[in-house]
Amino acid sequence: MKSLKVLVAAAMVLMFAASLCMAGTLEDVKAKGFVTVGVNGNLFGFGMPDEKGVWKGLDVDTGRAIATAVFGDASKVKFIPLTAVQRFTALQSKEIDVLCRNATQTLNRDTALGLDFVQVNYYDGQGFLIPKKLGVNNAKELNGASVCVLPGTTTELNAADYFRANNLTWKPVVIENTAELQKAFFAGRCDCMTSDISQLAGTRAVAPNPADYIILSEVISKEPLAPAVRHGDNQWKDVVHYAVLAMINAEELGIDSKNVDEMLKDKNPKVQRFLGVSPGNGKALGLDENFAYNIIKQVGNYGEVFERNVGLNTSLALKRGLNALWTNGGLMYSPPFK
Repeated sequence: MKSLKVLVAAAMVLMFAASLCMAGTLEDVKAKGFVTVGVNGNLFGFGMPDEKGVWKGLDVDTGRAIATAVFGDASKVKFIPLTAVQRFTALQSKEIDVLCRNATQTLNRDTALGLDFVQVNYYDGQGFLIPKKLGVNNAKELNGASVCVLPGTTTELNAADYFRANNLTWKPVVIENTAELQKAFFAGRCDCMTSDISQLAGTRAVAPNPADYIILSEVISKEPLAPAVRHGDNQWKDVVHYAVLAMINAEELGIDSKNVDEMLKDKNPKVQRFLGVSPGNGKALGLDENFAYNIIKQVGNYGEVFERNVGLNTSLALKRGLNALWTNGGLMYSPPFK
């Protein structure tokens, strides 16, 4: 019996030590005073500094929402531009705290790479961008085409699968950096470019003459794009997860950056719990009770973030589509905040 007690005690010590090793990103972030976010750096509408050096984009605003959840201040964030090849290594090596770089959740990345993906912040699919002068109307006419593609992405494998499945040949032109890939495409080094449709729209938006390019109608893959954290740090994962969900839940509740102060007076129990008027949610996450209020006040709800970065009134002119709320035929759906 004594030896059994010793074994149990030893096991508990090991479990406690393991938990200390695996947890701690939230504490580390609070200690240094800002969140380090890996972003694209060259993708208009998702992650890119403007002409004044101000970072803008849907992924950028997601990073700001995470910083706001932790500090109550959207400016407590540092953006690190990363290539597709660099992004996962930067997260694994703790160069960044969270990756918000149009990264697709896949089984291999969830397991072999030791990552955890949180709530999807953009549902996408892979397509093809071509010059109009190429005279191609659908992807099956691309037999023998040279195709610009980024390495270390799902797009390279998806393209290979698509051409093989349709008995087509292709010549991949692999370039690591997004900006250099765009230059190569616009310079005519390849017949077309393949990537997530949102990324193709961003590429077309910065073309010398965007009207010279079209995105073909075929969608050849599913690309759920989501922020990622290191596997095993459950508290940090919860913080990032619910920071993203807060923007979605706010839109579901009809709360936005303009009416959030007035909504503090709303008697709906769901609204009171969400905004922290009724306490509990913040404590459960290790955050202030008003973390969701701060996110909506400073960053906005998901609809606001979508429309100002990639929506119909931007140069990307993307429709909500799958990224609409579930009540409007989309996939955006938040679990209860309680």
